[in-house]
Amino acid sequence: MGKKSYWFVLFLMLGLVLAACAGNSKDESKDGGNLVIATRSDAVSLDPHLTNDTASANVRINIYDTLVVQDENMKNQPGLAESWEQLDDTTWEFKLRKGVTFHDGTPFNAEVVKANIERILDPNIASSVQFMYNMIDEVETVDEYTVRFKTKYPFGPLPAHFAHPGGQMISKKQIEEDYAALEKGEKPGSVINAHPIGTGPFRFKEWKPGQSITLIKNENYWGEPAKLASVTFKVVPEDLTRISELITGDSHISMPLSPSDLEQVENTDGLHAQRTASSSLSFIGFNMSKKPFDDVRVRQAISMAINKEEIIDGIYNGVGIPAKGPLAPGIFGYDGNLEGLEYDPQKAKDLLAEAGYQDGFSTTIWTNDDRQRVDTATNVQSQLAKIGIDAEVKILEWGSMLEQTAKGEHEMMVFGWTTVTGDADNGLFPLFHSDNLGAQGNRTFTVDEELDQYLAGARQTSDPEKRQEFYSKTQKRLVELAPVIYLLHQEHLLGVRDEVKGLKQLPTQLLQLKEVYIEK
Repeated sequence: MGKKSYWFVLFLMLGLVLAACAGNSKDESKDGGNLVIATRSDAVSLDPHLTNDTASANVRINIYDTLVVQDENMKNQPGLAESWEQLDDTTWEFKLRKGVTFHDGTPFNAEVVKANIERILDPNIASSVQFMYNMIDEVETVDEYTVRFKTKYPFGPLPAHFAHPGGQMISKKQIEEDYAALEKGEKPGSVINAHPIGTGPFRFKEWKPGQSITLIKNENYWGEPAKLASVTFKVVPEDLTRISELITGDSHISMPLSPSDLEQVENTDGLHAQRTASSSLSFIGFNMSKKPFDDVRVRQAISMAINKEEIIDGIYNGVGIPAKGPLAPGIFGYDGNLEGLEYDPQKAKDLLAEAGYQDGFSTTIWTNDDRQRVDTATNVQSQLAKIGIDAEVKILEWGSMLEQTAKGEHEMMVFGWTTVTGDADNGLFPLFHSDNLGAQGNRTFTVDEELDQYLAGARQTSDPEKRQEFYSKTQKRLVELAPVIYLLHQEHLLGVRDEVKGLKQLPTQLLQLKEVYIEK
């Protein structure tokens, strides 16, 4: 080789090396990285069949998959099920995705689906999401990758229910191990909660209760693998501390972002706020099993004594819209013509007097330590004082609040609910049907035969128009009954560092992390 040829080849090779390095650098910016999410509350359980809270679901959505998934518009899309069809009024058939394995190496198939649904419906498990699937009468494995569901009655929203976090698929092997532990005296979910095994894009690594949960990339994920190397959900209860960590870079995401901190985040270099319209309801619930809240006049009076605009403008910085009823706009079944209980302090006083409480009474308002909820409770305390009601605000840890309100130990509570499926059945049936008293959702202990009939009727028809009629009647009845004060439909807010790319949040508040990467 001549000298000129030698140098030409050398420069060519050097150029290729440099190009490759540049390419690797670009790839690295979109691959790997260790994401830290500062979250207000720790998970309650990593067993998807045992809890129905958002803090737990936001972790579990990365570990487990569901048969059906929902896009950003709350439309059903294939998940672990490639397709589904309704064979007749009470029979649905789902075709499952082939070649999917759990984190423990065991296969996903029809037998797995059968085991999961039967576990949810097992009274010995006492699943808190049983209400989502109690219309299923039989699960039939047609073949290895085909499963058929027989329902007790026609149930149109079934595919949407399989998108609910409660329908996340657990390894059949682990379900069997959990049952074995149950027979030895352990609590349901003891095995699963200690080391959850799903088919999701991330695998469980470690849980330090009250501190953090760490997940690592599932290299053998059946779909497009996650870009991140790991995700850590770091428990930081205080809003201001989460903001400080965001500014210093100790955390990449603050979840949630308090509306009162929105301006600071938007005005800080390197940070931005991410806003998502929600399918949620913020409310104050009454325990209708306790006096004086067993009297509809008292509940209506308190509802009419609360100025919602004052709460939205003063506490939520205008982020949210006043709620007339339980459903947010965009949810199937929402009635835009619904007339709520209007703010009317004088009418409130008249109703209290009519109920025999002209001199008022004393009560308590429970809340967890979320700043907006605490401020809401304090504001309501002040507004109720104007009609003679002395309300004490009591702040509880989130897990304790869930446990105690499920037992009916509260009088009033600041709470929230997200319609995860985008269908009114999920936004109404768990919260207000008498079958779901306590832990399954009905923490107001609402028992009303007329309401039950409407909710059951809506479930038992597949006709969208008939379902809408039932849901319109339901919402009108719920305004009359006033089991809760319908405060507002929030906008979900996240504080995010600018180097975080590809982040999506669903209207359900759940984060989509598979496409996320940290730009270097």
